[in-house]
Amino acid sequence: MADEVKITRIKELNVILKKASEDYYAKDESPLSDREYDALYDELVRLEEETGVILAGSPTQTVGYEAVDELPKERHPSPMLSLGKTKSREELPDWLGDHEGMLSWKLDGLTVVLTYVNGELSKAVTRGNGEIGEVITPNAKVFDNVPLRISFAGELVIRGEAVITYKDFEKINASIVNDADKYKNPRNLCSGSVRQLDSKITSGRHVRFVAFNLVSAEGADEKIMASADGRLSFLESLGFEAVERVKVTAETVVGAVGEYEKKIATYEIPSDGLVLTYEDVNYGLSLGRTAKSPRNAIAFKWADETAETTLREIEWSASRTGLINPVAIFDPVDLEGTTVTRASVHNVSIVRELKLGIGDRITVYKANMIIPQIAENLTKSGKITIPERCPVCGAPTEIRALNEAESLYCTNAGCAAKQIKTFSQFVSRDALNVDGLSEMTLEKLIDMGFIKEFYDLFHLDRYEEKIVKMEGFGEKSYANLISSVRKASKTTLPRFLFGLGIPGIGVANAKVLAKAFDNNMEKIRNASASELSEVDGIGEIMASDITAYFADDENRRKIDAVLPDLEFEKPAENSSQNLSGLTFVITGSLEHFENRNELKAEIENRGGKVAGSVSAKTTALINNDAASASSKNKTAKSLGVTIITEEEFINTYLKE
Repeated sequence: MADEVKITRIKELNVILKKASEDYYAKDESPLSDREYDALYDELVRLEEETGVILAGSPTQTVGYEAVDELPKERHPSPMLSLGKTKSREELPDWLGDHEGMLSWKLDGLTVVLTYVNGELSKAVTRGNGEIGEVITPNAKVFDNVPLRISFAGELVIRGEAVITYKDFEKINASIVNDADKYKNPRNLCSGSVRQLDSKITSGRHVRFVAFNLVSAEGADEKIMASADGRLSFLESLGFEAVERVKVTAETVVGAVGEYEKKIATYEIPSDGLVLTYEDVNYGLSLGRTAKSPRNAIAFKWADETAETTLREIEWSASRTGLINPVAIFDPVDLEGTTVTRASVHNVSIVRELKLGIGDRITVYKANMIIPQIAENLTKSGKITIPERCPVCGAPTEIRALNEAESLYCTNAGCAAKQIKTFSQFVSRDALNVDGLSEMTLEKLIDMGFIKEFYDLFHLDRYEEKIVKMEGFGEKSYANLISSVRKASKTTLPRFLFGLGIPGIGVANAKVLAKAFDNNMEKIRNASASELSEVDGIGEIMASDITAYFADDENRRKIDAVLPDLEFEKPAENSSQNLSGLTFVITGSLEHFENRNELKAEIENRGGKVAGSVSAKTTALINNDAASASSKNKTAKSLGVTIITEEEFINTYLKE
């Protein structure tokens, strides 16, 4: 197996084993049996030994996080200059002349220089001001894809871009509660992540390193070093991720730019343009430099396509933190191949700065060819009135100054827009299971004022005309949504109880509670704390929380409002309750049941319980790999708990 193939396999194994570990420890799921995991782990160890390549975060390595009081500074051996720029495609053929070039993405992250000595990552330094950078070696060692060790023995110096993908950026921002604390863009998040004082924080940000230049490689083949593309291919052979690129000539470069342009909307890494470099490295270096820029490369920046249109409305969109964002609605215009009708205005300060008014003539563009923005207000009537009432709940609003910008907020702590997690649980898979209603869509419907409480979910047909016109919607999407809601109206009492978000009531407790009170909602909501605490699994604290929830007049009103729209089906119950009083733990992959939830449902349907961890009270641990050395197996053996396979469980407990 050639080293390139082995390194590709190393990358695959890193992804597979990390995912398996995450599923096992964080989700209590095992897509791989212990035997399968061990086999893949052993293969990774062997390939790392054969190639000399070990990636950051490899499951074979024990991560040692480091923290510092401040980042050390270091002067670069030679200044890192900024590239000259152009927005003219026609200028590129003239710049190339008769020479071959290499065209690549200009990634929008933080430039980092890596130095390897005797195959080990010895130093990582940021670009800084071009002359002095910050030493971030501990942080670079926990980037998702940086090789900690490579097979090249000489000193190796690489420049590349530390980046965070749009997908990871959105996930991280979604986990931040306060809008004021959210990051503005992936580059902003990446910069903060790379320059953390504690590398443990960096490790959770999924920073990637994409090489764009091999600066030097002591003792490397001269033929490799003479080619810009050859240098990057050499880095890829060592296990690095290199920037996507293509060789071009004066005749093909404009067409190649067009191909990149087609990809920009779906490219996962932020990019603010392209870089054109002479393929002949020695020729490029012979051209020298200007006072500010090297002459061997030039940056092509996307020219923002603008269009003039008429502002028709400012839509004030409330969020889960109470922040109310202004969104400009205007006559449709075509930009970068798509039709655009709306753009975020971000805050009150920008509304006032642009002097917006309904009917104003404005110009709009797509920042980096992706995000619609208002470029200029041509008429500046300034007639927009800042709303004094929240568009969702009608409570008073207030303007707050934060980071030198004024923003509008709802003052009502009980505003529906702030209860997004409550609604999200209500429609989740284990609750009413409204198929296709994502949190993002739910948030849009709440922001528009279409959903204020549970009842509204079943009466969205009142807003059919407006929903159909919402961004990302249409007649088909609306029809699918209504169909899903109608299907969800036929549910079970345990699903409804879980969906209400009562403190302490999870899926299992909801089932126990419904069963204890004969699937009667009235009995449950009127039960005393002492009656509730007698239910198996419902202690005094949980009983107190339940009674407090149902004692709240507003909660009772919302439940009374939605109940007429629901039809409770009695949960199917096996006539045999032969597992009553028994507790099982499930681990590993299954063969006879589709997944663990299906097996769990079967056990609970027969009166049994399923726990997440093995204890002395566990009846049996169900594991098809009963001979494995997994932690659950070890615990079961130490406690004397029986370990049985799925087949043995079926034959022992499910046979009538």
